[in-house]
Amino acid sequence: MDFRLKVFYTVALRLNFTKAATELYITQPAVSKHIQELEETYKTKLFERNGSKIALTPAGDMLLQHTKSIFEIYRKIDFDMSVFASNRQGLLRLGSSTTISQYIISPVLAQFHQKQQEIKVNLLNGNTEQIENALINKEIEIGIVEGQSKNQSIKYIPFLKDELVLVCNSQNPMAQQNEISLNDLKSMKFITRERGSGTLEVIEYALRQVNLKITDLQFEMQLGSTESIKSYLLNSDCFAFMSTHAVGKELKNNELTVLDVENLTIERYFYIITLVGKSDPLSELFVQSMSAYYNLKL
Repeated sequence: MDFRLKVFYTVALRLNFTKAATELYITQPAVSKHIQELEETYKTKLFERNGSKIALTPAGDMLLQHTKSIFEIYRKIDFDMSVFASNRQGLLRLGSSTTISQYIISPVLAQFHQKQQEIKVNLLNGNTEQIENALINKEIEIGIVEGQSKNQSIKYIPFLKDELVLVCNSQNPMAQQNEISLNDLKSMKFITRERGSGTLEVIEYALRQVNLKITDLQFEMQLGSTESIKSYLLNSDCFAFMSTHAVGKELKNNELTVLDVENLTIERYFYIITLVGKSDPLSELFVQSMSAYYNLKL
């Protein structure tokens, strides 16, 4: 594999020479040298430079698409040829939304590594929208997300059922109520995830089914991770809809409590996502591991 292409690919994804150098464990001047050599080889500029910012030129964008295809072929060669050796080898680029990364997939990854020690896994974290974009841009081979959008180029496979429940600090005055009404929700202050989060999309859909809009709720703050929301709840009288997988420890320790909401149940599936028409043996091997761990038929 031409290392210069690997340098170019990393710079093209990060659009930052310093970050690329750190990721590749080389110096920034070395990164610049490799890019300059490629530009001399192809006799065209690959990046537009504007002060500290860079962007791909049309030629750079074309090279990026070819580079993605080349790397995909190399990955398949490594995996297919490793079948003839004692241990399978290869690189699995996996993307997962935040809740799944923290609470669902970690034990699967640990078990997968024990059985397939020669397979390297790169895990990209982000919200559902970011993971879908990474899949479409061929930055990952497989993703696991919280919501199902309508992107026609993505195949969605239901993976694991989940329920979102309304939680608050156990010391919250409302924590003693057996059930709250839908109208009560309008007077409560909520913490929620950012736009693009699969969790937020599921909440919006469920509220519409009971004639409530997301704008009917009062939001004190939007936070970028499940852990930050839990920490905020533990230090405030706010409320949040959260996955039962995410709050198990806090419920057990009586730090958070679940409030039942009249006529409101929020259920969803976590989805495995791949590109339509794309078959990747390493991804299939990982899906088999997930289905075995959770005793599912996928």
